[in-house]
Amino acid sequence: MSSLGDARSSKEWFQCAEAIVEIEGDLVYKRRIEKRYRVKELDKRIRKERTKSEAKLISEARRKGVPTPIIFDVNEYVLVMEKIEGNLAREAINEDISERIGEFVGLLHKSGIIHSDLTTSNIIVGDHIYFIDFGLSFVESSTEARGVDVHVFFQSLEGTHESYGQLKESFIKGYKQTFPQAAQVLKRVEEIERRGRYVER
Repeated sequence: MSSLGDARSSKEWFQCAEAIVEIEGDLVYKRRIEKRYRVKELDKRIRKERTKSEAKLISEARRKGVPTPIIFDVNEYVLVMEKIEGNLAREAINEDISERIGEFVGLLHKSGIIHSDLTTSNIIVGDHIYFIDFGLSFVESSTEARGVDVHVFFQSLEGTHESYGQLKESFIKGYKQTFPQAAQVLKRVEEIERRGRYVER
């Protein structure tokens, strides 16, 4: 994510893969950008559908007990959400926070929601632990999809934190507390890791 902000402006801008995010006051505006390689009408339909889907999954996750930003408005390609104050988990995570993250991921998976970009850069630690950026999220209940979700989180820990082992174990502890099929998913995570090592060879 790259900043497009201007030091002279009160607004903050960030460029993501599929959207421009603008922070203004207490609000966040996420606008899906046009993909010129797609047929124009198809591009409009895809952006509208993905915007609505993201809003729906953010709200559903919140209803299931996972802290997420409140959605104030959905307007074709734009989501208007509350601004969450705090630090990214990659800067604030410890074993207690990692355990809580595991609990919330368990609630997501129990609800059939796959985040699909589950990294410490998409979790904000403030007065609560908030999950953000559901732009790639979808609904699925397969062990493989859940395993990939957890694997991505473990990779984000391994790449940025020296205490990876302890943070991973804390996450697993929390995940098992809220998700009955945790053992199956964690076994699949091990298989995914082995597949990755085989490909690297």
